[in-house]
Amino acid sequence: MRIVVTGAAGFLGRLLVGALLRTGAFGGVPIGRLVLVDRVAWPDDSQGAGAPVQLVHGELLEHLDTVFAEPVDVLFHFAAAVSAECEADFDLGMRANVDATRALLEAARAQSRSGGPVVRMLFASSVAVYGSHPGLPLPPAVSETTLPVPRSSYGTQKLMCEQLIADCTRRGFIDGRVVRLMTVVVRPGRPNAAASGFLSGIVREPLAGLPAHCPVDPGLKVALSSPRRTVAGILRVAEAERGTGPGRLDGPLPVNLPALTVSVADMLATLRHVAGDAVADRVTVAPDPAVEAIVGSWPAVFDHRRAAALGLGPDPSFLSVLQDYLTDHPDAVATSLE
Repeated sequence: MRIVVTGAAGFLGRLLVGALLRTGAFGGVPIGRLVLVDRVAWPDDSQGAGAPVQLVHGELLEHLDTVFAEPVDVLFHFAAAVSAECEADFDLGMRANVDATRALLEAARAQSRSGGPVVRMLFASSVAVYGSHPGLPLPPAVSETTLPVPRSSYGTQKLMCEQLIADCTRRGFIDGRVVRLMTVVVRPGRPNAAASGFLSGIVREPLAGLPAHCPVDPGLKVALSSPRRTVAGILRVAEAERGTGPGRLDGPLPVNLPALTVSVADMLATLRHVAGDAVADRVTVAPDPAVEAIVGSWPAVFDHRRAAALGLGPDPSFLSVLQDYLTDHPDAVATSLE
């Protein structure tokens, strides 16, 4: 089995690769080779030492021949330009998100037409495909049957890719699976260009002894998922057999990964409870209308029934999310907690 991960050097890509390397199998089948593709150099070469890993460094569109030089069985497509980047640079978003995805689909289609295996493709989409419009308000709880009305270029591009994947799956070119990711918190390391990045920053930076800015009203409710739950959900949807009944992937709809609904104020209160006043007081509320417009358009409450049928559930509380971060990244905490 040959598995390709695009965006492999990114945060979620590294976590997924780590999970695949630990198990050495996908759906019970041993992994013969793991192909890691990213324009950013792989951050930790030792992680692949002794494992069947091939590193492909560079722009995805320029390396498709290398990626498909041998048959691809499973493809995790994480490579993307993120929300604020796409809003600032429309052409970048179209090239990195839409053009690259279409090129991957064409390569997978060519493989199956030439007698090769039909690629099982897992695409990481986003809740940014949803948005509230004055003439079409969101329901109290959003489900996969809710009409997506994106309010950002990023959300529009993700929705375009979803539809391309659905059509290629309908025609038998690929076996496409789409997961819509919640905002993943807490992300370690440096901030990224995502509009939602502050949701990790208001926890990560204060714990590291640094100031942080909250660009939204603390009363704003958001839909979150911990890194652990997110990767588990991605793998579950990718490995699921198609069909009806519990544990099977039924029909063509995407899967909204389960969300923990919490207000930003609740997040800050949990940080204060766990880390103390000195840490929590490093956060300053400084509203940014551009960020509020993007993040505020995303739904915060979801119907989890489709994910639950696959055995998936949300994080129980933000306290558990924060405790996961402290356990997984003890070196990121600058001072002892109260």
